[in-house]
Amino acid sequence: MSDILNRILTTKREEISAALIRSSLAEVQAAARDTAPARDFIGAMRGRMETGQAAVIAEIKKASPSKGLLRDDFQPAAIAASYARHGAACLSVLTDMQYFQGSADYLIEARNACKLPVLRKDFMIDPYQMYEARAMGADCILLIVAALSLSEMQNMEGIAKELGMAVLVESHNATELERALQLATPLQGINNRNLRTFETSLQTTLDLLGMLEDQHIAVTESGIHSRDDVALMRAHGVNAFLVGEAFMRAADPGVELARLFGD
Repeated sequence: MSDILNRILTTKREEISAALIRSSLAEVQAAARDTAPARDFIGAMRGRMETGQAAVIAEIKKASPSKGLLRDDFQPAAIAASYARHGAACLSVLTDMQYFQGSADYLIEARNACKLPVLRKDFMIDPYQMYEARAMGADCILLIVAALSLSEMQNMEGIAKELGMAVLVESHNATELERALQLATPLQGINNRNLRTFETSLQTTLDLLGMLEDQHIAVTESGIHSRDDVALMRAHGVNAFLVGEAFMRAADPGVELARLFGD
């Protein structure tokens, strides 16, 4: 596990301890179950792919540890509406505060601004966060294989299913993907960013594709910056993308989405 991931997970444990003081597990569970039903994240992805389109999970991200501040003019609702107008299948919203300058409020604002299903993009390490995610309106959660044991992932996937949320499981290499494939979710994210060097290589996705089966949806993550990158992935049968930085640096993120993925 990389040093940065270790630091983030240490912070997460501290945040969860503090959150439990503010709201008990029972209170967050009740809030999650009182929330309106989740939107169909997997259905939205499959709907695009079945018509030959790219299924884009468009990310709303203010900053990152590797790149610093990505966007000064950060208005989650406006960005979400722009993504929806320009063809995103789903949204991803960073809720980690310390390392990505994210917020639960950003997810709520983005979801209220459109009808797209929304992924809570955070470092999920405890069941408490699952209920918290549903209570804030998340329709899908992220499980990072590098941060969790198989039993932890299976437990959290079970909670997600109970709450009606989809699961995107994220791997960085073949060893992680072997574990990810033991989950039931079809959403298999392949992150092209090396956690140790932070360098990206689309070859990571191409190298791991052969491990997936027909029922899986390969979601390539990180490193998509040009129409050539998109064309390379689609030529190899990858039609689902999670893209953030390229959109966040553009004047209008939705217009950039249409430019990268339009015909």
